[in-house]
Amino acid sequence: MPVSPELFVAGMRLHAAGVTVVTTLHEGRPAGLTATSVCSVSAEPPQLLVCVNRAAEANAPIRASGRFCVNVLAADQRALADRFAGRSGQFGAERFSGCSWTRLVTGAPVLEGCRAAFDCRLVNAVEAGTHTIFVGLVEAVAIRPDLAPLVYHEGEYGLVAQLPV
Repeated sequence: MPVSPELFVAGMRLHAAGVTVVTTLHEGRPAGLTATSVCSVSAEPPQLLVCVNRAAEANAPIRASGRFCVNVLAADQRALADRFAGRSGQFGAERFSGCSWTRLVTGAPVLEGCRAAFDCRLVNAVEAGTHTIFVGLVEAVAIRPDLAPLVYHEGEYGLVAQLPV
């Protein structure tokens, strides 16, 4: 018998994770959401996955467009994380107002000022519980390793500190 959803969520809140904004462009309209459920699948070929709630407004556009970009946020992008999480009251394409973004290969929005951006072509979508696992073939990467990462832990944003040697 599986554990209760409450216990599962309590345990997952103890897992510190990098904060990303997953974006897509479908029929000329951008869509996106904040996500921490992102991970590498394979280096050869380069693939990653992102888990998106099926009720999220960006889920259908990701599936329909067949493309998405995983934007890894920098420490100074907390407001952007909140905006794409729906905490600012903005939804849909409105979340992109005032944001600078470009495109790489697929045409999915690449947010400026991020530590990394993984521009992906959708290769698989698997339904799992309340979410869709989107697997993307990484067609382009932009990196800014000089920027500090934004992390999420126990319901709060945080920074990474180096341990003393």
